[in-house]
Amino acid sequence: MTTRNTQTTVASAKPTPSNSELANSELANSELANSEPANSELAILEAAEYLFSEQGYDAVSMSAIAKRAQTSKPNIYHHFQNKHHLYLAVLHKAAQHSAGLLDRLEEEPGTFASKLAGFASGQLGSILAHERRSQLILREALSGGSERGREVAKHVVGESFARLVEMIHQGQEKGEFRGGIDPALAAFLIVSANVFFFQSSTVLRHLPEISFTENAEEFSTAMMDIMFNGVLHNKEKPA
Repeated sequence: MTTRNTQTTVASAKPTPSNSELANSELANSELANSEPANSELAILEAAEYLFSEQGYDAVSMSAIAKRAQTSKPNIYHHFQNKHHLYLAVLHKAAQHSAGLLDRLEEEPGTFASKLAGFASGQLGSILAHERRSQLILREALSGGSERGREVAKHVVGESFARLVEMIHQGQEKGEFRGGIDPALAAFLIVSANVFFFQSSTVLRHLPEISFTENAEEFSTAMMDIMFNGVLHNKEKPA
């Protein structure tokens, strides 16, 4: 009986892997990460964007991102140092459209009024076309706390907002816009109108007085007309 138990124990024991076998295993994992298709980084970013926007940063695990991106965790860490760096990459990607829109508008000929109207329309179109991305930015800005808000300001809206303010300031210097207005406040009004349209259009469309929610371009044109021309007749002054 003792001999049989000893033989069973010996037969069932697993050999300890040698150093060379461990090294080969690590090499295989590394090769797996590096052998992913070239578009795997984009798939990871899109998966992270979706999950962060739906669940928030803290609730999302790297395993969940890997599963949705149909890749491995080692491959994610091959592209991104950690979850925080992946999160920042997602935010940076979200900022690219506004930056590209401003690049184009700054190079195009035309008045500063036409450039400003072009930004308002283009930004709203981008917000509506990329709902998950827009929802992520709003979620983090509204509920992410001071540190998360700082990161959104730095990596998403900061540079584009500063360039929009500068565009309005240049319009003031050229005499197109009134010199007494705060260019940062004017920029804020444009961005906030677009954000509110995105957030509330599903509710506002049920109000009988409102007809512009079905046509974003119509909304943008009318909103900028009010910004440029006001609601008073030219010779009237507020009491």
